[in-house]
Amino acid sequence: MTRPDFDTPINRFGSHCVKWDMMETLYGIPHDRGLAMWVADMEFPPPAAVQAALQKMLDHGVYGYFGDERPYLEALVWWMKTRHGWKPDPSHIFTTHGLVNAVGLCLQAFTQPGDGVVLMTPVYHAFARTIRASGREVVECALKNTSGRYELDIAAWDAQLTGRETMLILCSPHNPGGRVWTGPELREIADFAKRHDLILVSDEIHFDLTYPGQRHIVMPKAAPEIADRLVMLTATTKTFNIAGAHIGNVIIADEGLRQKFAAVMSAIGISPNSFGMHMVTAACSPEGAAWVDALMTYLDGNRQLFDAAVNAIPGLKSMALEATYLSWVDFSGTGLSKAEMLARVETQAAIATNHGDSFGKGGESFIRFNIAAPRAQIEEAITRLQSVFADLQ
Repeated sequence: MTRPDFDTPINRFGSHCVKWDMMETLYGIPHDRGLAMWVADMEFPPPAAVQAALQKMLDHGVYGYFGDERPYLEALVWWMKTRHGWKPDPSHIFTTHGLVNAVGLCLQAFTQPGDGVVLMTPVYHAFARTIRASGREVVECALKNTSGRYELDIAAWDAQLTGRETMLILCSPHNPGGRVWTGPELREIADFAKRHDLILVSDEIHFDLTYPGQRHIVMPKAAPEIADRLVMLTATTKTFNIAGAHIGNVIIADEGLRQKFAAVMSAIGISPNSFGMHMVTAACSPEGAAWVDALMTYLDGNRQLFDAAVNAIPGLKSMALEATYLSWVDFSGTGLSKAEMLARVETQAAIATNHGDSFGKGGESFIRFNIAAPRAQIEEAITRLQSVFADLQ
């Protein structure tokens, strides 16, 4: 495999890219000087195998309905077994239009309007948005921030629940905190779900993006005894930077849960996106695995560079990432209000970011930065942050 090029910048303006083309509209940051570090996609092309699969489709020139999922499912199972030591039954795998879509389908299949849905906050903002849009109640169980590292607070959560809750959505690895939950922690979460009779929806979209020394454990391996209440969500879109394919997987071992989910899928009329199916089949391969290994080496360099620079600015503290490419920076030490810190980062430094309070309780003093970009862009962001916070140094 040719060594992937993660350093060459790609101009995404004018490509209908939400991350760059909507930056001026949403943030007021001029596109000629702004740095887009908000939406969670990468600034890198996917593996060459993905490009080749799409080129083959283009060369064929007829874009019909997708059929015969066997190679696609075989590729997914190979990936899970090879990269995560877990071999799901192909008949347990559903394909959805991404994982936010999958969460919405799970809410329809397994909960009722008015039910409480538990989130361990701060956490990925689309969860709460989708829960509320479905007419369910968001129940925020706050994570403990212990010396800049998120930890579970099971005893407090036990006391908090009222019995109206029917589902827990887990983010594993955690976004935005970058935690890779340990085996014992995952078993605690499983026990919590069982104790409160909750369907456990485990969103593991970032499971391939772990840093050296970290090992992600898929929930079916960590707590096989909760298969009767477990719904696994996985996707290749974050792994290979193909988010625009809008494709994800729901994996359900329990037959009763599987039938409920299948009924909702059928009622809504969801069928696969053929472009995404071909992309995933090509990506989940030895070539794709080598690309991910090279990617994580590169992202580790970005992570170390960004963290060292941010942590050298008095009052700023970057949470140590164990997974993901989303740096979670605490500005509470600056004494600045939310408006003041955003004015410096977005207005003065012209960096578009995700605001911490959108992730729920505990995120109020944080800003999330996407560091999956060429090293030169990370260096430019660092220079700008150092400049706008120079008075604190």
